Amino acid sequence: MTRYMVTIAVAAILFVPPVIAFPSLSCNPWSFAGALPSEATIETVTAVPEGGSFGGGADDVAYPVNPTGLPALCAVIVKVQSSANSSYRFGLFLPTAWNGKFLTIGNGGFSGGINWLDMGPGPHYGMATVSTDMGHNSTAEITAWALDNPEARTDWGWRATHGSVILGKQLTQAYYGGTNITYSFYNGCSTGGRQGLRELQEFPDSFDGALIGAPAWWTTHLNSYLTQLGIYNLPVTDPKHISTAHMAVIADEVVRQCDGVDGLIDGIVSSPELCAFSFTPLLCNDTTDTQTTNPDSCLNPAQVQTAKNVYSDVYSPNGTFLYNGLTLSSEDQWFILLGGPQPSPFGLGYDRDFLYNNQAWNWTDFNLSRTIALAETTHPYGATAAHFDISAFKQRGAKLLLYHGLADGLVPTRGSEYYYNETIAAFNVSRAAVADFFRMFLVPGMQHCWSTPVGAPWNIGGSFQAGVMGPGYWSVPGFEGSKRHDALLALVDWVERGEAVESIVATAWRSPLNASSGVLRQRPLCAWPAKAVWDGFGDEDEAASWRCAG
Repeated sequence: MTRYMVTIAVAAILFVPPVIAFPSLSCNPWSFAGALPSEATIETVTAVPEGGSFGGGADDVAYPVNPTGLPALCAVIVKVQSSANSSYRFGLFLPTAWNGKFLTIGNGGFSGGINWLDMGPGPHYGMATVSTDMGHNSTAEITAWALDNPEARTDWGWRATHGSVILGKQLTQAYYGGTNITYSFYNGCSTGGRQGLRELQEFPDSFDGALIGAPAWWTTHLNSYLTQLGIYNLPVTDPKHISTAHMAVIADEVVRQCDGVDGLIDGIVSSPELCAFSFTPLLCNDTTDTQTTNPDSCLNPAQVQTAKNVYSDVYSPNGTFLYNGLTLSSEDQWFILLGGPQPSPFGLGYDRDFLYNNQAWNWTDFNLSRTIALAETTHPYGATAAHFDISAFKQRGAKLLLYHGLADGLVPTRGSEYYYNETIAAFNVSRAAVADFFRMFLVPGMQHCWSTPVGAPWNIGGSFQAGVMGPGYWSVPGFEGSKRHDALLALVDWVERGEAVESIVATAWRSPLNASSGVLRQRPLCAWPAKAVWDGFGDEDEAASWRCAG
């Protein structure tokens, strides 16, 4: 362990959440008597001992892994009838050692299930923690539940999240003898990021602080754009089609051309927006000969155009902006959206089962402008989080931290930059004026919500990040409780003590998802538009060798 890591490890143990002393806590249904409206019923109440585990297991198909090593807590499951023919459920962790705070956890994709694994860290922070199943039971890519089911779509869009926040808080205060919640926080990525943004926009009293990762916020545009991305590369028999092997060739060339733009050759593309990328080296010298002997080693002109389409922003025929393209360095995740014989279910399923509500709808009839116009007209089920004027949220003193991986190949990173800039425009002030309540952090080399293909530091305690490391982890492994490394704790500090978040130290391990493999490197992430700059002589794998500038 380096001197720097020892220093941080010492700092990490200084975080000891203040705990409210309660003379007695009874983990049974009677503790919640009178706390819920008539449409809500308690399904189970379970006392979980110190070091125990709880969750839905295999029955919770979206989140089948239960968190382990939990603090002592009371686990509650509630079912809410949201309409005559729809309902949603939510889970609640109520720690015995409670610090008065409340945490809401987001979901991902079209997942239907209580996100127990992501709830696991909450009680370690001392927070009562809630997650909803979004009104259905499915994995992230399944949308069949939405067909002919507008009430379930509404639950997914916003109602299950909002209801779980409201009722979860009521149950929490009842369990702790009527003690008021002091602060309320949110942590979610992807669809979870959308959930959080949508909630704070429409219900600004819900959260005092929100940690939002890679948000799929513009539902009426993003999901149909994902269909368009898939169509760029279809059909698979077309000369324009790029294979997964081609994607790897493109990824290597992007690193070759763009890595050093930031002043350091380290395999990480940290400033893709500054890279003047040339597609010429990707072209086959002799298309007929080379692509016959090794068809995946280079690209023909039509395939180069496909790649250009993927990187390009999309506009309607009349010039209206529709959505941002993917970023240079995102290629290792292109297979998700471009690798199948039809567009990905994240786009196709939405268009078919939400918008057109027709299982027989064929993607070959797709028109992006027409589909987005339909979505904008019907504003399907309140899912989009595009109300940029969040004055009411700001006036409460609430804070928003948004982060996004620069290597995200599923939700375009520039979509978050667009959201940030639109918020500035809505307030009609300078970026510095918005920074007193809203800051954005871009994560070089990080893919969608977590991990990296290039050894880039990525873990900041964001949504899903502890869970993918293992069911017993919370915060950032090895740096638990350090607000310098944990973005949620940095947000808490900003909300409660007014200490604005200038930087967050991200961590990568030698094996990306194995904390026991040892720390590979750490670097600060800087509040955009500032960037981390190497000092030119220190160990480039230690955060102390970097500073924020820009």
